[in-house]
Amino acid sequence: MMRLSITARLALLTAALTLVSALTLVGFIWQQTHDDAIGALRRNTIEQSDTLVSVWKSGGLPALRDALDDDAQAGDASLIAEIVDRKGRIVAGAGPEQIDVALTRTPFAIGHISRSQPWSGREVGFAVRRTGSMWLVTGRLLDDWERAQRTIARALFLALGLAVVLGVAGGLIVTRYVTRRIYRIADVVDAVADGAMDRRIGPLPGGGDAFDRLAQQIDGMLDRIDMLIGELRLVTDSVAHDLRSPIARLRARAEIASTAAEGEDRDSALAALITDADLVTRMLATLLEISRSQALRCDTLTLQQPERLTEEIAELYAPVVEEAGRNFSVSITGPPPEPLPLHRELLSQALANLIDNAIAHADGGTRVSLMLENMGGEIRISVGDNGPGIADGERENALRRFGRLDAARSRPGAGLGLSLVQAVARLHGGRLELGDNAPGLVASIILPARRGAERHE
Repeated sequence: MMRLSITARLALLTAALTLVSALTLVGFIWQQTHDDAIGALRRNTIEQSDTLVSVWKSGGLPALRDALDDDAQAGDASLIAEIVDRKGRIVAGAGPEQIDVALTRTPFAIGHISRSQPWSGREVGFAVRRTGSMWLVTGRLLDDWERAQRTIARALFLALGLAVVLGVAGGLIVTRYVTRRIYRIADVVDAVADGAMDRRIGPLPGGGDAFDRLAQQIDGMLDRIDMLIGELRLVTDSVAHDLRSPIARLRARAEIASTAAEGEDRDSALAALITDADLVTRMLATLLEISRSQALRCDTLTLQQPERLTEEIAELYAPVVEEAGRNFSVSITGPPPEPLPLHRELLSQALANLIDNAIAHADGGTRVSLMLENMGGEIRISVGDNGPGIADGERENALRRFGRLDAARSRPGAGLGLSLVQAVARLHGGRLELGDNAPGLVASIILPARRGAERHE
């Protein structure tokens, strides 16, 4: 069985909807014109009958005869205005010689009133009223009305045919419009699949609709993929570069340990070997944590109290900071924030990294501070120190994976701490900012207070 394409089905659907709309409109117009015409005929017949009855009541049968004669002389062949006897035979006026309907009071009816020619088979809108011993029959042939209805019907059927043609043409136009926009999106997707990662859909003509939103979403997805590919390339190059030295040192330490004659030299080489192995292990573990944070979905977060989490981190790390010879302070400003969807383990790890950085890299600093600030629409969790800080031009480099500043290259490390913090902030829909603590550096994890809660619900 042959299946129609989406394009053909869309065109047929558009044409069908147009046809149904046209049929509904034609039926409505036909019904309205029919009802209006019947209503006008009813009113005219009743008014004519009432007028003639009034003439009879005021002037008797002679006055009624005169009025009927006047109507007959008007020359309107479709008009019926006559007096008939009890057997339905005409006495005066214009109309059929014999009336073949029941002579009872009839305000208004439509039907055949005579079998005689030329009235046989012709419908009449009529009224029957008693006038003494006679009966007054008034009405009008429906020939003119039927001709008008046929004219209207022809016009409506012509309009219906035109609507079908326009519906088909509209379906083709809509299909061409839709498929052209879809093909533009498909062409970009095909180009990206072939390796042209720089291709983007861009704004579509007549934007602001669902297609424009789809294009924006796809472009955003491609930007994200391009960024991830770039980061993957950077990670691959950086891992190869940064692991080369530790691995070379591992090999050298192993050779020294294997060839050392003295036990003291062997122990020293083995201790250095373990240190370098630990460094490589930390680098790989941090990379895994970053990948894990980027792979997690937002629905894995649970509602947590940011204030309580900050207090727990402060309680845990206060002895570590003081043991390192720094003063440690904690401050929470603003009203207590509402519970937010958080990943407790990863956010704790991120804050721990910031505190470790403040301890390790704030040479000459004497204090480390942990701060929570509720700014209404955002929650800012910051770690600050009063060390030398990072210059404005170097902060972007500090956030890159394996990005290490010149001043830190003499210390052990891989330059992944801030990258992990940044990945955790993005997982929560937030961001990481580095600022001036005047003096020193303040690193802030900024989380959306309202949007995050709404997304979790």
